[in-house]
Order: sequence, then structure tokens, then C-alpha cells
Amino acid sequence: MGEIAIILMLLLASLVALVLVLLARREASATRARAELDVVAIKEEAKALQAEASRRQERVAAREAEVEADRHEIRGLEETAIRRLAAAEAEREEAEADRAAAAQELAEARQEASRVLEAASGLSAEEARALQLERARDEARNESAALARRLEAKARRTAEQRARRILTTAVQRIAGPTSAQAVVTSVPLPGEEMKGRIIGKEGRNIRTFEALTGVNVIVDDTPDSIMLSCFDAERRELAAVAMQALVADGRIHPQRIEIAYAEAQAGAAERTVAAGHDAAEAAGVEDLHPELVETLGRLRLRTSYGQNVLAHLVETAQIAAVLAAEVGADVALARRAAFLHDVGKALTPHQPGTHARVGAELARRLGESPAVVNAIEAHHDEVPPETVEAVLVQAADACSAARPGARRDELDQYVERMDTLEALVQAHPGVRRALAMAAGREVRVVVEPDAVEDAAMPAMADAIARHIEKDLSFPGEITVTLVRELRVTATAG
Repeated sequence: MGEIAIILMLLLASLVALVLVLLARREASATRARAELDVVAIKEEAKALQAEASRRQERVAAREAEVEADRHEIRGLEETAIRRLAAAEAEREEAEADRAAAAQELAEARQEASRVLEAASGLSAEEARALQLERARDEARNESAALARRLEAKARRTAEQRARRILTTAVQRIAGPTSAQAVVTSVPLPGEEMKGRIIGKEGRNIRTFEALTGVNVIVDDTPDSIMLSCFDAERRELAAVAMQALVADGRIHPQRIEIAYAEAQAGAAERTVAAGHDAAEAAGVEDLHPELVETLGRLRLRTSYGQNVLAHLVETAQIAAVLAAEVGADVALARRAAFLHDVGKALTPHQPGTHARVGAELARRLGESPAVVNAIEAHHDEVPPETVEAVLVQAADACSAARPGARRDELDQYVERMDTLEALVQAHPGVRRALAMAAGREVRVVVEPDAVEDAAMPAMADAIARHIEKDLSFPGEITVTLVRELRVTATAG
């Protein structure tokens, strides 16, 4: 049994070995077949690559042939360009030679013409050239002068037309009231029976009121009103405030009159400041120094030829703003400068100098800009205006003062005042002639050089100024200027 098992195992091992051999042979055959297929594929791919290389070589050969043809064409073009360039250079040299010959001929012709002209005119070439240039300069100068005159005339016509339009527009936009300042103030009454209370028993109330205020009370047939008459505007204003308080209270007797008048005096400063603020608001001006506001408020009682000065400032500011808007200037600056231009009139009774200079100094001290200060100082041409707005302030001031109804100064009154001023000055010894100028703001006095020495002129000017202050009523200031001129002539026979 053991031997049989061994034999079987050997047979089985032989079978397994046979199977493995058969499998190895099959695998080798398959590998050989795949290798043969790969070789065939490689050969086909090599053939394709060889064909592609042949085609590429053919294309390269064709491209080289094209390049060679292009090179041949380029060489031909270069040779043609060289030939043309040589021909052009030859033509240029020929043209240069012709031009030089022509220039030589022209120079010879000019020389010949110059010799002929010199012989005919008797002038050398330099002299003739100078004469021709002088004539050309004269003609150009005359033409330019004529053109300048035409342009100036046209500009003047255009400027005058535009100026009239702008001024007319500015004045028409300002609906200013006519001058109504007088020496009488009307106080309305609630009824006719109030007149009896104002008069009082046997007239004691009206006598007390007039004695206390210095104002005349006119009780007439005017219904529901009485009149307060006084040349002093401050007294008249205090009396009006006191009378209005008495009428509103209804209790009128001497003690009450004294209380009302004291209250009116105590509230004067407050009314002054309120008037300044109201005017600034009406003019559209902001951020004013409190001292400026108070000074402006004092102008509510100041008049110039019947025109209220504070109302004039408001109106001037409004006109200046319109003018500045029309011409493209600084509206705020023009408005502010115009509103402050006469602020010095509140100070001139207490400070020396013209109202323009005094007002400018006040504005400068209180921090106003240099442009505003210059406009104030220059509005009567005491200094040159430095800005367009300063000129506009001058124009607005003139518009407000000269518009119809602004002032109550008739022509005959104006002439009479000028004649009176000149006659008053003429009465001084040593005066040859007196001339009132600048609407009565200045008087020029020509003195006799034999009667008045140079050293005596300051005292004489001061004496004339004091005489004018004493005997003549006038608004603002009057400048006295003395002129002493000595002329000596001799005749040679």
C-alpha cells in the first residue's frame, strides 16, 4: 500500500508538472504573439513618421525656395532704390545749381534796381529802406490809433448803456420812501377826550411836559392826534416815547409825566441798540461788533438834507448788493461796506476829522476787513478806492442820495446856501475870492499875497472855520483850504 501511494503521488506530481509546462508554453505563445503585434505596430508607426518627415522635408524645401525667391526680389528692389536715389540726388544737385544761379541773377537784378532807384531818387538804399520803414510805422501807428479810438468809443457806449441799465435796475428794485423827516412828530390818541387829559386842569399837564422835555405840544383840530415840535431830534424822540407811555397808561399828571420822561431817558440806550440791530437785519448784514451796532443806532436821529441817515445806510446797502450781483462782484462785501460807509457821522460831533476817515478808523479798530475799511474811507474820494466793491459803494451812495424824493434840497436852496457860504468867507479881510466846492463840503479861499503872509494862513483858516461853524447851519463838515499865490511878470523890450 505504501508503494502505491508513492506511485500515485509521483503520477500526480508529473501531471502537475505537465500542466505547468503546458500553461507556460501557452503564456509564452501569447507573449510572442503580443510582441509580434507590437513589432508590426512599431513598424507602421515608423513608416508614418518617415512619411511625415518626408512631407516636412518637402515643405522645408518649398519654404527655402520661397525664401530664396524673396531674397532675389529684395535684391532687385534694393538695386532699383539705389538707382532711384542716385537719380534723385543728381536732380537735387541740378536744382541746387539752378537755385544758386537764380539767386545770383536776383541779387544782380536787385543791385541793378537799387542803382537805378538811387540814381532816380537821389537816396541810398539804406536811406530808402529807412524812409519806407518810417512810412510803414506811421501808417501802422495811425491805423492802431484809429482802431483804438473806435474800440474805446464802442466800449464807452456799451459801458454807458450797461451802467444805465444796472443803475436803473438797482434803484427800481429798492422801493425807498420819500424824505419825510421834519421838526414835528405826530402822536396818535385813542380818542378826543385824551387831549383834555394832556392839557390838564388850567393847562398844568402840558406846561409840565413842555418844561420838562423842551418840546412844544401842539393840540389843534387834528382828529385823534397831537403834534410834538422841536428842532432837536433827541428831545423830540424822548418826548414822543414819554407821551406814548402816558397815553397808553391813561394817568396823566405832573408826577406821572416826570416818571414817564425818566423811563424814556433810561430806555434811550436800549432803543439805540435795537435800532442798530433792526437796521442791520433790514440791510442783510450779520456779525457786527456790538459797538458798531450801538454807533449805527445813534444815527436813527441824524438827518442829512431831510434824509434819515440810518435809513440811507440800509438803502445804500441794498442798492450796493444789487449792483454787485449785476457786475459779478462780492455781494456780501459790497453790502457790508455800504451799510457802514456813513457810520462816522455818529462820531464827528465829538471827534475831529471827516466822517469817512472817522468811520474807517472805527471799523479798522473793531476788526473789519481792509476792503471794508477802504470802501468807507474812499466813498468821498478822500483816498483812492482799492476794490470794485469800494467803487460800487460810491455809486450806491450817490443813487440813494440823488434818487427822486430822497432829499429835500431844492435848487434855489442849494444855490442860496452856496452863495451864503461864499459871502461869509469873502467878508474876511485879505480874501480875494472864495469858491464853494463839492456840494458845499469844501471852500477854496484865494487870499491876497500882499495882505496875508504864509505864517498867518493857519490862523486865518481856523478863524474862517470857526466863523462858518458859528453863523452857518450845514450837515457834515466843511473843509477850508487857503491858497496864496504870488505872480511877478516883467517885460523885456
